Amino acid sequence: MNRFKIMLKDKKFLLKTLAITGPIALQNLLNNVLNLVDTLMVGQKGETTLAAVGLANKVFFVFTLLLFGICSGSGVLASQYWGKRELLNIHRVLRMALLIGVGGSFLFVIPGIFFPEFVMRIFTPQEGTIAIGAVYLGVIAISYPLTAVSMVYAAILRSMNYVKLPVIVTTIAICINVVLNYVLIFGKLGFPEMGVAGAALATVIARIVECSLLLVVIYKHKAGDGGVGDFIHTKYDKMKENGVPFLNKTFASKFFITASPVIANEFMWGLGVTMYSLVYGRMGDSATAAVTITSTVEQVALVFFFGICAAAAVILGNELGADHFEKAEEYAKNFIMLQFCLSLVGAVLTFLMINPIILLFGVSNLVAGYIRNCLTIVAVVMPIRMLNTLFIVAIFRSGGDTKAALFLDVTGVWLIGIPMAVLGGLVFKFPVYVVYAMILVEEYYKLILGYFRYRQKKWIKNIISTN
Repeated sequence: MNRFKIMLKDKKFLLKTLAITGPIALQNLLNNVLNLVDTLMVGQKGETTLAAVGLANKVFFVFTLLLFGICSGSGVLASQYWGKRELLNIHRVLRMALLIGVGGSFLFVIPGIFFPEFVMRIFTPQEGTIAIGAVYLGVIAISYPLTAVSMVYAAILRSMNYVKLPVIVTTIAICINVVLNYVLIFGKLGFPEMGVAGAALATVIARIVECSLLLVVIYKHKAGDGGVGDFIHTKYDKMKENGVPFLNKTFASKFFITASPVIANEFMWGLGVTMYSLVYGRMGDSATAAVTITSTVEQVALVFFFGICAAAAVILGNELGADHFEKAEEYAKNFIMLQFCLSLVGAVLTFLMINPIILLFGVSNLVAGYIRNCLTIVAVVMPIRMLNTLFIVAIFRSGGDTKAALFLDVTGVWLIGIPMAVLGGLVFKFPVYVVYAMILVEEYYKLILGYFRYRQKKWIKNIISTN
């Protein structure tokens, strides 16, 4: 309680946290509400269609986690460089992240467009599900490079405390997506009824608008007019004038030492979580549909807490980059208290909303029962999961302790989560909600080791102190 009182008295901390958390949480909420609307609309076509789209989107899930790793690793450096106002190096981080992100997107685009049936067979043996999912995947994969560009720019802007622009752009794109979903899925306003292909095409168009609008707003401003593109134009122009190389060995080494464990972390964790989908896909369409709906609702329920983690990563990174170590440690304690208290409230609200949520989807009694039990488990484990996310995504990474974060996430999913999924779903053939609960045992493991690592204070360091 003493820490809670200290946190409440620190008005500067609370205002800065709210200023960053609010827009990021809103953007995440809009994205996840869109996913919820997509699920509701696609669900009107039946449980097999819903299961197919859910499994096809696992490719995008793994891809976005790779991007999240790139953006998180880049954000660690960018936020510390922003703490020292080293804008030239922020520009270098941006270019490096774009190169890796867009390049990496084609590892998913090529199989998604040219071999969608093969990709779907990895997730499920159901022929009907494979056929529907392949149609969706073949179209949606076109949007992946655009997503990479948008996510990288948004991450760099956030590290510099520019958080409103990505929210505005995302809001516009989401409105377009929702309208086009309705029109193209169901064949309204004179358009043909395209089903899942229409849902995918709507997303592609929305991603084009989002990426284009973001770049236009950033680059239309020239140095000195106060626009968000100032850091790009000013430093890039000076770099060309002075013959400063875009990359040098010192910077490249620093980038990969900091970012590569984060990229590996997210990719390996995402790949591991995708293994869960392989198990669910072999438990039948009802189980897959239930998990798809549960995951969509869960992401909406957690948006504010992910926003707190994003704010913590930026704020702690800024303080560590400015060598304010005591303040960074104090802020970390505040974030732990804030995350835990609010996640308890979130858990109660999630539990109270379970029945109204199920009514939205109009699923069978069997699927409804699965969803009810899975969401109850989500509510029970929520405070623990959100503390783990804060430790790994924000506190450890902000100070470059990325190897510890990598170890916790990867060992948790591969040594505990996946064996539990295989045992529960394929060996003992438990109901899907029991398998779901077994997988989440990894969260307790990560909390224990994560807390001990936090207490060691190895994350309290300035990772950009040498040029």
